[in-house]
Amino acid sequence: MAEKKPITIETPLTEAAARALRVGDPVLINGIVLTARDKVHKYLVNKRPLPQDMPFELAGAALYHAGPLMKEANGGLEVVAAGPTTSQRMQMYEPFVIRHYGIRGIIGKGGMTGDVIRAMQEAGCVYFHAIGGAGALLAGKIKNIEGVWMLEEFGRAEAMWAFRVEDFPAVVTIDTTGASLHAQVEKLSKERLEGLLSP
Repeated sequence: MAEKKPITIETPLTEAAARALRVGDPVLINGIVLTARDKVHKYLVNKRPLPQDMPFELAGAALYHAGPLMKEANGGLEVVAAGPTTSQRMQMYEPFVIRHYGIRGIIGKGGMTGDVIRAMQEAGCVYFHAIGGAGALLAGKIKNIEGVWMLEEFGRAEAMWAFRVEDFPAVVTIDTTGASLHAQVEKLSKERLEGLLSP
């Protein structure tokens, strides 16, 4: 089977762009991605309306489940590592966040299930699986820090960072039809295991 050529996409994503992607599509992401872990997700769900001084537009955004490792350099901060964290940690918050804020992309590892996938179908949002264990490599795709929100309240790892990325690699593993590569792999693995255990 021929290897698929990566699809270059730009953020913010339109609904049409998100709905055009399919499970298995390799992508290169350009534009702004916003990091969001547990504390940011909880805040987005519980603190409505958001403060007037929130610096980022969430409609069309790609949320990156990552807690970047930062270091002080040249009078500011730079990203040392920015690998994905396990997305299931945000499972309870994500359906609301997708629907309420118009999120078009989730970047993480391990996939999401159930209500999150239904919210993706309804709203037009896709899941991008990023490379686990490659935090330094992915940090190299971050070309600039555009801003940060809730730094003092949440700390560096949990704050929302706006990173300008260039050719950030990922694979679509949940699309807007509800197809999930994670579910497919789990099903196949279970069938193979049952086959090995059967007499």
